Amino acid sequence: MFGRSVEKPSPGRKTAFLAATATVSVFLIAALIAAWSVFYAPGPQAREGESTIVTLPTGAGVNAIAANLKAAGVIRSTDMFKAAATLTGADRRLRAGEYEVPSGASLRSVIILLVDGKVVRHYVTLPEGWSSAQAVDILMRQPLLTGPVDETPEEGSLWPETYEISRGETRAAVIARMRRARDENLERLWAARGPNSVVRTRDEAVILASIVEKETGIAAERPRVAAVFSNRLRSGMRLESDPTIVYGITQGRPLGRGLRRSEIDRHTDWNTYQIDGLPPTPIANPGGDAIAAVLNPPVSDELFFVADGTGGHVFARTYPEHLANVARWRAIERQRAGLPPEAAPAAPAAADPVTGLPPGVEAPPGAQVIRVPQPGAQAPAAAQ
Repeated sequence: MFGRSVEKPSPGRKTAFLAATATVSVFLIAALIAAWSVFYAPGPQAREGESTIVTLPTGAGVNAIAANLKAAGVIRSTDMFKAAATLTGADRRLRAGEYEVPSGASLRSVIILLVDGKVVRHYVTLPEGWSSAQAVDILMRQPLLTGPVDETPEEGSLWPETYEISRGETRAAVIARMRRARDENLERLWAARGPNSVVRTRDEAVILASIVEKETGIAAERPRVAAVFSNRLRSGMRLESDPTIVYGITQGRPLGRGLRRSEIDRHTDWNTYQIDGLPPTPIANPGGDAIAAVLNPPVSDELFFVADGTGGHVFARTYPEHLANVARWRAIERQRAGLPPEAAPAAPAAADPVTGLPPGVEAPPGAQVIRVPQPGAQAPAAAQ
């Protein structure tokens, strides 16, 4: 039986193999160190400013993302980005959106930014009481949005709120969101309408709320103002709201000056000094508090209010009380204008026992003055 001889490697071949293995190891270690340094090393500097905005479209794969990042100048190598994303498992978790990449961000920082989805967030705000024409102005000034606004939305059809917008979103889409928010919130508020409300429809609620919104910027006053206007409508009095005059002149843009007597006397469809009841459309886009106020006004017998000089208003039940409040406001206006005070009026004559008005004073057009009897006084007999 013959045995098989095994040739032992010569010392020279073993030495060569060990040397080759050592060389490969050195190269692998060097490659790993190089890759590690690239992964953590500072990236390219921003071409302008302190950061770079880059947008990654929805549905983009790792190749397209790498190409976008390279084109924006936030990474040096698409291959290195793809390799790092694959080795870290981030290639399946990269999120679309708009990103602000800091100047010099490392490859690691860029990948973390995209995995965490820390996108740039943009907002646009429609303030309460702004008109639809002003809402269009706001959207047209937003450079992130695209597309025209073919037609100004109906007055009162938009919900005042802060909305998040995306770069490239159309203005029409934002308006559609504002409309949906208004319809949803109006439905919710209408369901809580109280028995003291004078409005009969949702449209009437928005119209009256828009007038309340324009009359006062103080949230705590809105229910009280709503009660005054509700009492006037219930009594057949005209609303006599200055903002309705302005809307008839400007169609929702600021007037920029005080009203003239000729404008107060001019008939427009919205001038509530000249028309009975509510105007045909809202005069602004009211917020939720104003709508809630007209749907649930407090019980009150107040019929008048005027500015008090502090940003708020003083309220009155009767026209004589209101005249006194107006006189105080006029005195404040004269003082602020540096004018001398007017001469003190003579002592008023006795008021008419039925209307409560002093002699020679006529009620405003359409007014039905409600006399509030004094304690111990006998109410006048009803007219036959």
